[in-house]
Amino acid sequence: MEMHFFFSDKVVLLFDFWSVHSPAGMALSVLVVLLLAVLYESIKFFKAKLLHQALVSMPLPTSQQLIEETDQDSSSSESPSVSSTCFRWFLCHFGQSLIHVAQVVLGYFVMLAVMSYNTWIFLGVVLGSAVGYYLAYPLLSMD
Repeated sequence: MEMHFFFSDKVVLLFDFWSVHSPAGMALSVLVVLLLAVLYESIKFFKAKLLHQALVSMPLPTSQQLIEETDQDSSSSESPSVSSTCFRWFLCHFGQSLIHVAQVVLGYFVMLAVMSYNTWIFLGVVLGSAVGYYLAYPLLSMD
């Protein structure tokens, strides 16, 4: 295995079955890696957007609401709203955690593809990250 960047149309990416031996295979592999990098940037955007929406939709911070509940004698009619808010916060946090795991796994796959030290693959990752950021960034400011 080469330990420096090189131009070649022969490389093994991520798994033994993803073995490239032709220029057409390299072009297809670069396209796949480019799309993975775009997907990585899209997941980053989606995670930030979901967090923003979750924070906006919560009427009070959960910790503040729990403090208020313990300070006052809560009646049985107020208990379901606190419980539903906590459950909603838990679901949001669980969803964020799953998205984070997907982002980390995808990030490691992209990193391992770059560690093949193939210059074409590296350029595909760089271009995919640039395209993904370019497409996702304007959507971040829209509400």
